Amino acid sequence: VLTKPDLMDKGTEHNILNIIRNKVIPLSKGYILVKCRGQKQIDENISLEMATQMEAEFFKNHEVFSCLMNEDKATVKCLATKLSQCLVDHIKKSLPLLSEKIKRQIWDLKSELKGCESGPPLDPQEAKNFLITTLTGFNDMIKDLSLGELINGELTSRDLNCEDNLFVQLRAEFKSWNDNLDQTKESFQQSIRIFKDHSQKCRGRELLGFSNYKVIEKLLQECLKNLKDPAIESLSVTKDIIHKQFTKVSEQCFKSYPYLLTVTKNKIDNIHLKQQAKAEQRILEQFEMENLIFTQDAIYLKVLNEIGKPEETFSEDNLPVFDNKSMYSEMLQAYYQIVVQRMADQVPMLILYLMLRETARLLRTEMLSLMDGAQNAFQMMFCSYYLHNIDYPVEIGATLEFLQRCMFKINPDQGTKVSRKEKGRQYTMNPRVLSLISKIANFEWTE
Repeated sequence: VLTKPDLMDKGTEHNILNIIRNKVIPLSKGYILVKCRGQKQIDENISLEMATQMEAEFFKNHEVFSCLMNEDKATVKCLATKLSQCLVDHIKKSLPLLSEKIKRQIWDLKSELKGCESGPPLDPQEAKNFLITTLTGFNDMIKDLSLGELINGELTSRDLNCEDNLFVQLRAEFKSWNDNLDQTKESFQQSIRIFKDHSQKCRGRELLGFSNYKVIEKLLQECLKNLKDPAIESLSVTKDIIHKQFTKVSEQCFKSYPYLLTVTKNKIDNIHLKQQAKAEQRILEQFEMENLIFTQDAIYLKVLNEIGKPEETFSEDNLPVFDNKSMYSEMLQAYYQIVVQRMADQVPMLILYLMLRETARLLRTEMLSLMDGAQNAFQMMFCSYYLHNIDYPVEIGATLEFLQRCMFKINPDQGTKVSRKEKGRQYTMNPRVLSLISKIANFEWTE
């Protein structure tokens, strides 16, 4: 836009004319020459209409620039026409893209609205059945989770993917426990070497050449004592893994029902604490039983033959052959290997049974007990649903309605006309929500 044509020096008009005709510095949209109001005219409060007429007269009477009037390259009026046309062209170009974007947003919002639960029914009998169905669905998912059932590589509890597979995580923790047991074999061999070096200091009333079994018992019991803390730590880690998965299932089932979600989480916490205490007691009892130092003779001889030298064979018939101190190392290693294998299986089995299987059973029973007070439970469930979800569907519904209106204005053939009575704020919402809100708010609703 070039201005102040009345202030140009005589003789320079033709150069300006060449510029306006895009011959000097070409521009894609070209040039337009306008004559604005001067400061004097502004001070004299000359109207825009009068200024427009004065501008038109100036260009018509100008000996050089008058030709620009016929070319639509002079006056503010031509500038306004040019800019309006540019805007219209830009809108025409942008409308298909805007329409496509709105279509995607409408599709996403409709999908999101489909994900919003319809909520508890208002009829008392239907409401009771709804509560039963909801609790049964949760119990089924907990049962599936405790059994680790997989369908097409995914847990039956839908949103829990393979990375969240409970048994994958548990096996990783139990492998860590087994690796820890294997690592203690080296320290146990060190204990055996110390025992052999100080066997004379450990000698009791027995005559020279006789064995003191109590000393051997003490050595094994001391080594077993060192395994207690890692076993309790494994129990604690496993408890956290199971608790996290149970909580995730409850959040998935009751995300729209804060009351049920709170009740369920409290039940999970209480049951897990009790089961953890019971499992810890059972593990400690297992270690107390291990202090008895017992295994079947057949098992002991089998392991002893596996770790012994190839040329040596151990059996009940040749007991005098290996009943001497030179064989203590192999004998102790054989028994400790039996203990490690026994603990590697027994501790995880105790944890799985008490912390997973029993916890799942107790939780399912506790959830069914909610049916004893079904009316109160449902009332709290109903109220918490609408208090929790009242804003979210409103926001989505209002946004969807707005986009549908935009779509209809852009392209009436593809858009959906949305009609309603205007009276205050209005939203498109779930009918059950509308029936609840209409009782407490001064709104008129349309479908």
